[in-house]
Amino acid sequence: MTRSEELMSRAERLLPGGVNSPVRAYRAVGGQPPFIARARGARLWDADEREYIDYVGSWGPAILGHADPEVVAAVQAAAARGLSFGAPTEQEVTFAEQIRDRYPSIEMLRCVSSGTEATMSALRVARGFTGRDVIVKFDGCYHGHSDALLVAAGSGAATFGSPDSAGVPRSVVANTASLGFNDRDALGALFAEHGANIAAVIVEPVVGNMGCVPPEPGFLEMLRELTRDHGALLIFDEVMTGSRLARGGAQGRFGILPDLTCLGKVVGGGLPLAVYGGRRDVMEQIAPLGPVYQAGTLSGNPVAVAAGTSTLEQLDSGSYATLERLGARLEAGLERAIAHAGVEATVQRVGSMLTLFFHPGPVRSWSDAKGCDRERFGTFHRALLAGGVYWPASQFEAAFISLAHTDADIDRTVDVAQGALASVSPR
Repeated sequence: MTRSEELMSRAERLLPGGVNSPVRAYRAVGGQPPFIARARGARLWDADEREYIDYVGSWGPAILGHADPEVVAAVQAAAARGLSFGAPTEQEVTFAEQIRDRYPSIEMLRCVSSGTEATMSALRVARGFTGRDVIVKFDGCYHGHSDALLVAAGSGAATFGSPDSAGVPRSVVANTASLGFNDRDALGALFAEHGANIAAVIVEPVVGNMGCVPPEPGFLEMLRELTRDHGALLIFDEVMTGSRLARGGAQGRFGILPDLTCLGKVVGGGLPLAVYGGRRDVMEQIAPLGPVYQAGTLSGNPVAVAAGTSTLEQLDSGSYATLERLGARLEAGLERAIAHAGVEATVQRVGSMLTLFFHPGPVRSWSDAKGCDRERFGTFHRALLAGGVYWPASQFEAAFISLAHTDADIDRTVDVAQGALASVSPR
């Protein structure tokens, strides 16, 4: 028995599925999840000392690579001053200024400890500001595990009030509408019928939670126009894309300013830290200035904001040029490997986010994504892992490139992927 297998056996007696977050259990791909012992740069080592090139990056935060020396030093210095105070600190003000400088749409912000907290709080503020109840989301976009957002996928037209998880009362999601991502016809019809009741639309501007799915031309522009015309708020969930796709996130890349933004992952530098923020008049509705209540004991934790501040300070225009170049190199290499293997698959990438879909053509929505061949993906994933490439353990998760990856890492990954694709029978 390997050390990872031994640890999994112990974990399964104490943790549901042996894990603290579902995808880590490898139920979607089969096989045994390696237990990670340490990481540096673009490399991971598991409990059995097997080495991997990492494309998970803690699901996005590790944009500089693991254990970046400057981030580690900032965290150590902050920890030496005290782990938590439950009181204002200079560090959280400095961090807030860093966010404001990168995101012109964010005039005021509030720190929280997770992306789920950020989206849940942003939606509460939107409802409090507008005095309306209806929230609109999109099938395949994941905005955390708060009850109101766990809504089943629809089939083109809006679906109201169908819970997508046990334990969520139907009444809690009765005012949440779910549409197809990139479906402009359904979006227009929904606003025509319910526009006066819609508090906000929340969207991943580039989806990462059904794999990497970009917005079609005009889709985000339509969202901005419809919400503005009907007095609803537009919320960009940039927990994944924020400070990854550009210095100012997806909104900086596409030039569209939302009313509220949710940030996490990269801006926390690998520690539990997230942000929601936006227009001053909206954010002034939050206590103690306004009637919308939200609080958190560890919000703005000094160790976390030290990690976030150090990470943001190191990301400049050259960083994003490097990430774009590495992403393009991996994309081109995987496309060559697919063609060589004769496997029905497609690669989609935006910046340093990428997914290899076992699907014949473009994936534009959840209805496309759920048509992927998950069995073939599982075979592919197990072969990658055996070859020393640590890839997201789900067909519906994006892979991430870091500044610690090298051309040699990318080329080695392509070689392993070519062999992995050869293990997947062509159609």
